[in-house]
Amino acid sequence: MSTHQKADLLLLLTTILAAAGWIFSREAVQGLAPLLFMALRFISAGLILAAVGWSAMRLFTRLQWKSACLVGVFFGTALSFWIVALEMTNHVGVGAFLTGLGVVLVPLISLLFGDRSGPYVFLSLPLVIAGLACLSLDSEFHLGLAEVLFLLSALFFSFTFILNSRAATRMPVLPLTAVQLLVTGLISAVASLFLEEWHFEQSVSIWGWLIASTLIATSLRFLVQTHAQSLAPPSHTAIIMTLEPVWTALLAMLWLGESMTALQLSGCALIFTAMLVNRWPALRSWVRSLQT
Repeated sequence: MSTHQKADLLLLLTTILAAAGWIFSREAVQGLAPLLFMALRFISAGLILAAVGWSAMRLFTRLQWKSACLVGVFFGTALSFWIVALEMTNHVGVGAFLTGLGVVLVPLISLLFGDRSGPYVFLSLPLVIAGLACLSLDSEFHLGLAEVLFLLSALFFSFTFILNSRAATRMPVLPLTAVQLLVTGLISAVASLFLEEWHFEQSVSIWGWLIASTLIATSLRFLVQTHAQSLAPPSHTAIIMTLEPVWTALLAMLWLGESMTALQLSGCALIFTAMLVNRWPALRSWVRSLQT
């Protein structure tokens, strides 16, 4: 199995874990304030990974600390914009579409960092945009403050993806992930301190969802994702991450009893097609190897 194939499989696992995180988070915020939930989730996950990877983390150079913290700052800022927008919006589907555009921006912003993507990446982008639109948009679209915040979160998510990919090639994955999660959690905690009231009388089930979010959807997910990003260019890996809303929609059907329209199913098909276009050279080589 080639390095890029390993990256593809790990990123596929990442999208499934991320989709599960939507369900865990949906259940947890029924009893926890959103920013407080994110602070508890990311700080706890970061501490767990920091404890495991402390021997490598204490050997970080000043430049490595700077790189890891920078990823965390961009990620924490993106999540802060996202969660505030989510609280304000009346159209979650529109928000999902606008946030998903962050993945589309990755190949374009990568040009600013000197990365050059192959033609198949850019050929897949229109399919990704169309797929996200079919999957997420409803009949109403209004560009208000919430939508602007979603767009800002998408921009910061795209920079996070690129910076994380570059940092992952220069330092151990485990401590890098721990630092970015801790910084993200601290940013969420500061925002929550000013914007929310803290209460801790939640039921046991709420804390169970928080634990699941911490261990599965955060510690494991971002550890796998960061490792995968160290194996392939960000423009390639970003397209695979567009599978997250597909899995999220399917899990919402199974767990929340939601249904999917024909338009949403078409969106899933378009995103899968974009995946095939993006990885067409590798797919073609794999088919040829089966024929020989």
